[in-house]
Amino acid sequence: MTPTPTAPIDETVEDVIQASSFLPESLQFWVVIAIGAVVAGVLTIVFSSVSRRILGRMGVPAGTVKPTRVPFFATVTSIVVKSVFSIFYRDKSWYNAWQFVILAVLIFFLTWFIISVVKVTETSVLARVEARFGPGRKLAKVRTQVGLLRRVLTAVLCVLAIGAVLLSIEQVRALGAGIIASAGLASVVVGLAVQSTLANVFAGIQIAFTDSIRVEDTVVVEAERGTVEEITLSYVVVLLLDGRRMILPSTYFTTTPFENWSRRSSEISGNVVLQLKLNAPIEYLRQRTTELLESSDWWDGRTNALNVTDVQGGLQTLTIFLSARNPSDLWELRNMIREKLLGELVQSYPECLPDPRTLPNAPTA
Repeated sequence: MTPTPTAPIDETVEDVIQASSFLPESLQFWVVIAIGAVVAGVLTIVFSSVSRRILGRMGVPAGTVKPTRVPFFATVTSIVVKSVFSIFYRDKSWYNAWQFVILAVLIFFLTWFIISVVKVTETSVLARVEARFGPGRKLAKVRTQVGLLRRVLTAVLCVLAIGAVLLSIEQVRALGAGIIASAGLASVVVGLAVQSTLANVFAGIQIAFTDSIRVEDTVVVEAERGTVEEITLSYVVVLLLDGRRMILPSTYFTTTPFENWSRRSSEISGNVVLQLKLNAPIEYLRQRTTELLESSDWWDGRTNALNVTDVQGGLQTLTIFLSARNPSDLWELRNMIREKLLGELVQSYPECLPDPRTLPNAPTA
C-alpha cells in the first residue's frame, strides 16, 4: 500500500492511543486530541522560530511570519483529528459524513497556510530587492509583478482546494467521465460568458510583464493625473491628486492611449508661464528664478531657463523651464516659483503687471 502524507501522524496517534489504553474509550479520544493540539502548538512555535531566524538573515521583519502561525497550527491539528476519527470511529454509521467535514476543514486550513507562506515569500523577495537596489523603479517593477503572481497563485490554490473537496465526494467523482466528455462544449460556453472578464485578466498579466505601468507610476487617465496604487488581475486603481480613486479595467491600459510620466524615470520637467508688460525686468526675474531654484529642495538641478516665448498685444509671455525628481516635487516647485515671483513683482515692479481688463477673455462691464 502506498503511504499517505499523514501516515507518520497516524502511527504516532496509534502509539499515543496504546499508551492511554488504560483510560475509557471516550476519554481516550479527548486525551489524544489534547495531546495532538499540544504537539501542534510545539511544532508551530518551532516553525515560527526557525522562519523568523531565516527571514531575519534576509533582512525581513520578524513579524512577517506571524500570519502563518494560526493556519499552521490549525492544519496540524486537523490532521491529528482526522487520524483520531479514522482510528476510533471507522465502524460508525456517521463516520463518512464527519470524515468529509474534517477533510474539508483540513483542505481549507492547508490552503490558508500555503497562501500565507506565499505572502511571506512575497514580502521577503521585496525586502531583498529593496535592500539591494533601494526604493525606486526596480522595486516598483518587482512589486507589481510579484503582487500579480501572488494573486494568480492564490486564485489557483482556491480553485484546487474547491476541486479537492468536491472530488472527495464519491458521487462527484462518478460524474468525472461525463464532465470530461462535455468539457469542450462547456469551455466554449464559459468562454463566451466570461469573455470580458478573461480579457481583463490577460490584460492585467500583460500590464505587469510588459512593464507599461507599475505601482507608484504617475499617469494621466481620463484627463486626470494620479498615482497607480494597485494593479490586480482585472482592474487598476489610480489615486488622484484630490484623494479620489479611479478604478479602471485592465483593458483600458492596453487599448486606450494614456500618459505615463514616470515610465523610464521619475524625473520630470515642466514650466511656469507669466504674462507681463514689455517693461518687465527680465534679467532680474532670470536671476531671482535661479536663486529660488537653488534654495529649493524640490529642484533636481537639471533644468533652469527663463525665456520670452511670445509677444502679443503689448504683453510678453515669459516661460520658466524647470525640473524635479518626481511629479509631486514639480507641482510644489512650480507653485512656489509662481507665487514668489508674482509676489515680488507686486511689491517692487507693479507697473509691469498687466491690467486684467486688457487680458484676452477679460470680462466686460
